[in-house]
Amino acid sequence: MSSMSAGAGPSTTSGGLRPSPPPPTSLRSTRPRYGEKLALGFIVAAAGVSIVTTIGIVLSLLIPALEFFRQVSVVEFLTGTSWTPRFAQKEYGVLPLVTGTLWTTAIALSLAIPIGLGAAIYLSEYASARTRKIFKPTLELLAGVPSVVYGLFAVVFVGPVVLKEWLGIEVQTFSVLSAGLVLGVMIIPTVASLSEDAMSAVPRALREASYGLGANRMRTVLRVVFPAATSGIAAAIVLGLSRAVGETMIVAMAAGSQAKMVTNPLEGGQTMTGFIASAALGDSVQGSLDYYTLFAVGLLLFILTLIINMISIRLVNRYREIY
Repeated sequence: MSSMSAGAGPSTTSGGLRPSPPPPTSLRSTRPRYGEKLALGFIVAAAGVSIVTTIGIVLSLLIPALEFFRQVSVVEFLTGTSWTPRFAQKEYGVLPLVTGTLWTTAIALSLAIPIGLGAAIYLSEYASARTRKIFKPTLELLAGVPSVVYGLFAVVFVGPVVLKEWLGIEVQTFSVLSAGLVLGVMIIPTVASLSEDAMSAVPRALREASYGLGANRMRTVLRVVFPAATSGIAAAIVLGLSRAVGETMIVAMAAGSQAKMVTNPLEGGQTMTGFIASAALGDSVQGSLDYYTLFAVGLLLFILTLIINMISIRLVNRYREIY
């Protein structure tokens, strides 16, 4: 009987059943799985293409930028307050382009963060399922509008109509204020959609526990749901920040083309992406110093974007909640 019971099933120990041994090699499938190898090869190739592309972008910016910095010092480039590479008296201080970029980005975030988070809270916590199915795709449609359309909207409607006629603000024809406002409208879907996804991922049990302690819906949202979704919300905001810093057409069309230290948002100014867009279509001779300014500004923009992404990753890892 003992031998039959031993052969009938897995042996037992004081701790319970032991796992069954693997089947004999003769019972395993020895047929080669070419589909799995092909899929693995495709995945590895896709990852390799992305890595090679990134390296190519860095090298295409770095090599010409080094040629620029052989003729212009890094200190002058980063601290100079005059940017006139195409005038008789050439100066290569990039701070005017940086201030223009900071102004438009700050204005965009001041509009996109409150509206985007408000929309995310409504869609996640207050809207019915039917309303969410209608409102969220409609909101995400804004992300699909071409940026050149936003630029025309800023020049034709926001500046002369909204700011001048409706609000009575005397802005110039091209201003960082109108460019920043429309830029903020463009990144609202990014902030709202990703924040809503992060808040919807918070377990229902946390909400029910808060309600059980006597908290109302608003207190639950602000004290429970919002802190639990902090990592996702931070990632959404930083992604919107990266989108604002790297946007080209809106700022090139609405902010202006005069590089100067911007001290008032009602003035016009040029951003880094705006300069790259305008200079790339100019008559710079390949190999000249004017030509290399494109890559120097592009490299600075790449470094700033990289720093923003690193901050985003650090914030997400620090405040990530796993349920």
